[in-house]
Amino acid sequence: MIPRARPLVAAAVCASLSACAVGPSYHRPAAPPSALFKEARGWVPATPAQIVPAHWWSIYHDPVLSRLERRVAVSNQTLKAAVAAYYAAREAAGVTRGTLFPSINLGASQTRSGGGAASQFSFGGARTANQAGAAASWDIDLWGKLRRELQSANAQAQASAADVAAARLSAQATLAQDYFQLRAAEQQLRYLKLAVKDDKVSLRIAQNRVEAGVTTLADVYSARTTLESTQSQEDTAELTRANLEHAIAVLMGEAPSQLTLSYGRLAAAVPVVPAGVPSRVLLRRPDVAAAERAVASANAQIGVAEAAWFPSLTLSGSYDFDSSALSSLIRASNAVWSFGPSIAENLFNGGATLAQTREARAAYDEAVATYRQTVLDAFQQVENDLATLRYLQSEYAEEQQAVKDAKRAEALTLNQYKAGVADYATLLSAQTARLTAQITLVNLQSERLVASVDLIDAVGGGWSRSQLKRRNDGVRETLGSTVAQQRP
Repeated sequence: MIPRARPLVAAAVCASLSACAVGPSYHRPAAPPSALFKEARGWVPATPAQIVPAHWWSIYHDPVLSRLERRVAVSNQTLKAAVAAYYAAREAAGVTRGTLFPSINLGASQTRSGGGAASQFSFGGARTANQAGAAASWDIDLWGKLRRELQSANAQAQASAADVAAARLSAQATLAQDYFQLRAAEQQLRYLKLAVKDDKVSLRIAQNRVEAGVTTLADVYSARTTLESTQSQEDTAELTRANLEHAIAVLMGEAPSQLTLSYGRLAAAVPVVPAGVPSRVLLRRPDVAAAERAVASANAQIGVAEAAWFPSLTLSGSYDFDSSALSSLIRASNAVWSFGPSIAENLFNGGATLAQTREARAAYDEAVATYRQTVLDAFQQVENDLATLRYLQSEYAEEQQAVKDAKRAEALTLNQYKAGVADYATLLSAQTARLTAQITLVNLQSERLVASVDLIDAVGGGWSRSQLKRRNDGVRETLGSTVAQQRP
């Protein structure tokens, strides 16, 4: 190193290490206070299910659902896009980190020049100039601008990692909800197929009674109308199932033609997930974590803007060799060096610095409001799901009794109709009531399962914001090794 440059470099290093960082220190904004969930009071589930962090869907004890869920993290295209956005944010932080260190460049050039008779080259003809050397520059971060930029970039990368977790949880929850609705459609189909058989029997009975002169053709037309209506409902249920199967395929990143699910049974038991307390939800919701990291990034940007009020210090130096002969270029006699600091301060820019500072503070206020609104939305979702599960539990028990009563009424009415005591309209009403009660019961069970999945989503599944502090910002813990290994 050039002897005279050593004191300057040492001073610059000391200044950079001891420099302050302008701008406010970050503190997590206070969230809207909530000690307990209102809808959880007075409703204590008998045996609440515990969420397994890596595989929360296992609480439903459905091997087909588990197999489908494991494929989401590998093939879902929306999730892959979120992963790619995370890697872009992480590398952007790496770009910012590089600005904290000196920039060193090597270069070499050869030029030939000449001119007319009146030029300076007229006596020597063409001239060759060879040059080779190195140049370095270092922006000394006296006021912490670069460090604030790095803090902002790191916070953005962590927010992106939380977005990955949110995308993953959303895809998994949506798949589980579609799966339960598909199984509900299949159960409806079973009831409708049985109803079609019963309607055909009723139609034959009505035809026989007409032939025996016991009743009129009106009963036949009514029976036929009922049969055709039930067959139409059967087609609708088939269509619903097909659309849900297509949706599940797309969630797994496959074309609908590549997935065919065998018929199965709708889960009879609904696991009740403990919601915990609001403070735990704030630690487990990835969208809340992403919003909070956005606040941290915006806070750091205030320091970046305020650093513009202070002068900038840059160290620059070069060491070159200049010669007209290439063979003798690298010689001490041809060496030319330069080294020194430069300082610059903006005296007037029409209020741009003031406006940038105000803009950064306004962006911070916006991020804080967005964070608090995200928290409120999270609390609302949990409260809604708790209320839904509580009321559906009571409604389901009542509907179970309604199905039993409807079946007894239908059996009695059918016997009366065969004996000629009751007319066909009475029998038709009893059959319709039974089918309606059965389908309503299936829909209630499906809604309970969907609400339980939504509650798992609302409390963050098995994710925790502590994963953001782990290696790779928690993406490997969030996705597992299969997706994370797609990139180095």
